[in-house]
Amino acid sequence: MKVLMLHGINHNMFGKRDPVQYGTITLDEINADLTALGRELGVDVETFQTNHEGAMCERIHQGYTDGVDAVLINAGAWTHYSYGIRDALAILTCPIVELHMSNIHAREEFRHKSVFAEIVKGQIAGFGVDSYLLALRAGVSAAKAAKK
Repeated sequence: MKVLMLHGINHNMFGKRDPVQYGTITLDEINADLTALGRELGVDVETFQTNHEGAMCERIHQGYTDGVDAVLINAGAWTHYSYGIRDALAILTCPIVELHMSNIHAREEFRHKSVFAEIVKGQIAGFGVDSYLLALRAGVSAAKAAKK
């Protein structure tokens, strides 16, 4: 089983960016935690981060072509306005789990709306790095259920 983890805009700055919201963990540490949990669950986790919306859409298209079993996405600010990424995600036939380290519903009003909400299997928010690990577990579970 293969799971694709998509990290969005500014996530390469985790560890430096707004530690009150995101803590001090780096993207490399998050990816290492995901890879380790993936091994425990018996799945391959591939990670991708970009600050370019078109590159994110192209990676989603590649995930479709590759036939990934689940997609996890923390799109950052794109969550709230990127219909291009939403349309790319809608092409996928596998479960999609949206995740956020911070509780987007307890932050600024513009962060309360996700343009992905209608097309994802579910959302996990507010648990810091654990949001990633919970999303991986949920994505694997949903992918297994979809194969039955």
